[in-house]
Amino acid sequence: MRLSNIAMYTGQPPLVAATDALWAYIGDRLRKAGVADVPETLEKGITHDEAWVQPGMLLAQTCGFPYVKYLRGRVQLVATPVYDLPGCDGPSMRSFIIVRKDSAIEALADLRGLTAAINDPGSNSGSNLFRAAIAPLAKGGSFFGRVIETGGHLRSIDAVTDGRADVAAIDCITFGNAKRFDPDRVADIRILAETVSGPGLPFITGMETSAEELTLLRQILSGIASEPTLADVRDTLSLLRFEVLGDADYEALAELERQAITLGYPVIA
Repeated sequence: MRLSNIAMYTGQPPLVAATDALWAYIGDRLRKAGVADVPETLEKGITHDEAWVQPGMLLAQTCGFPYVKYLRGRVQLVATPVYDLPGCDGPSMRSFIIVRKDSAIEALADLRGLTAAINDPGSNSGSNLFRAAIAPLAKGGSFFGRVIETGGHLRSIDAVTDGRADVAAIDCITFGNAKRFDPDRVADIRILAETVSGPGLPFITGMETSAEELTLLRQILSGIASEPTLADVRDTLSLLRFEVLGDADYEALAELERQAITLGYPVIA
């Protein structure tokens, strides 16, 4: 049996159910087209990064920065979702740099010496875009007094809310979903600044996926935008459509890292 893991945005129960329904539709279409060994359900027993390189990976969603760092040549790009949430611009998205509402912080420069939360050093939205925003201010060397790693965007929000951190960068999709389905979680949070935007989280497939299967996957994803039975799923996921991006589109994320390194700020510190 092959593997599918597209549950990158499942922080709240409605998103879990909608993502499962989305896969049920995709899987059904694949089976009807004659694709063998299509899993009935999403694989939830492994981490996202384990799924990306798993043999027989049929469909997964990855972060753009890990893609340019180490997945290129190991997976194939399928298509990138377009979300209807503030901060999204077509298939591109940005991060919101957040602080507590009662904080006296008024500008990014005011963050010097404070505590930052990141979800993961390899995250585009929580680290790469964040680093790009801070690098011009750091003037080489460290900028924050301390950096903590939380393991997830929602945990980073919680760290800012409860005072363990002063600031974090949260991708606009996670933030928008939290405002819709978990508003209490962000009730004491305000957006200090927005990062630059970059291509969003692509759906990928393994290198062993044939050209015919890749074309079929793209056709199925393209049709989701107008599929009547998925209206509620699209609404819950704030999903408008899918667009096919190429490797060159994602190179912009690698360039942000190179610029930060040139400025003497290779990691958030």
